[in-house]
Amino acid sequence: MYALLRRLLFNFPAESVHHFAMDALRIANRTPPFQYWMAKSFTPLGEHLTRTAWGLPFRNPIGLAAGFDKNALYLTELDMLGFGFVEIGTVTPKPQPGNDLPRLFRLPQDQALINRMGFNNDGAAAAADRIQHWREKNRPGAPGGFPLIIGGNIGKNKDTPNEEAWKDYERCFQALQDTVDYFVVNVSSPNTPGLRALQGKEALHRILGNLQDLNTGLSHPKPLLLKIAPDLTNDLIDDIIDLAGTVRLSGLVATNTTISRDNLLTPAAEVASLGTGGLSGAPLRERTTGIIRYIHEQTKGQLPIIGSGGIFSGKEAREKMDAGASLVQVWTGFIYEGPGIVKKICRELK
Repeated sequence: MYALLRRLLFNFPAESVHHFAMDALRIANRTPPFQYWMAKSFTPLGEHLTRTAWGLPFRNPIGLAAGFDKNALYLTELDMLGFGFVEIGTVTPKPQPGNDLPRLFRLPQDQALINRMGFNNDGAAAAADRIQHWREKNRPGAPGGFPLIIGGNIGKNKDTPNEEAWKDYERCFQALQDTVDYFVVNVSSPNTPGLRALQGKEALHRILGNLQDLNTGLSHPKPLLLKIAPDLTNDLIDDIIDLAGTVRLSGLVATNTTISRDNLLTPAAEVASLGTGGLSGAPLRERTTGIIRYIHEQTKGQLPIIGSGGIFSGKEAREKMDAGASLVQVWTGFIYEGPGIVKKICRELK
């Protein structure tokens, strides 16, 4: 059924369809019968699915990666779709519009997306207010007896120079520290000029060390993770692993989107016409699994990993977990597989 709906939706601009579909779901979800149908149809249940990571109880290991619900607008709907956790953002200290439209493109032949969104968001304060309001309004532990775990993916504003970037991450951390369950530092998006330069060891140490100093001062410190690019060499990954030990990172998210356009089925001229941006989806599958395996082996499994990249089914989720991921995230797979993806993956994992 979703295959037919997807064929229709794919005739319209990707970003417009994204907001239309989620807004329609939010309106429909205001009626109790629809809420009941949503929960029954899409929420996977079973003790075999539960996970504990960083002391947090996950009702299942399938999360939604950052970039889908940047502004914490659709938490109820994503909760009803059965996600074990949702990562909001990337949020920045100040609101910003992001890059010019169009900035999100589908590559159906490759089961992929290209985006150059540019951290478009309403700002960290707005996201924090929405999460707080959502937590106050919603009954904890529903559905399935576990709360929805919410992560905060944080970044810097486009006009903030790199030497001042650590201040932006600090502002985001302070704005969200009372509302999110864990943090992910994003220095790996290819869509903010110069951002990936912050993946260097010295720049990262300043950002992460400062955040960890703030974090340890909290009565209940939050897990602090770093999201890395799939385009890093093993030497750079080794530097990040060393840094993770130094600043006591809680884990890594592997990986973000790639700037590579290798081995695509979509004609090269068509891909080139879409311009710059990060590529996500099936083409990242092998590369991200390889990175997860490398990190897991180098750290002897002591650094927890959230695996992301090319997950469309339980088979791909299992590959990431067998490589060393504790949890996994979908994004592009959600677009191509539809609202039943969490239940489908969980059923196949069983």
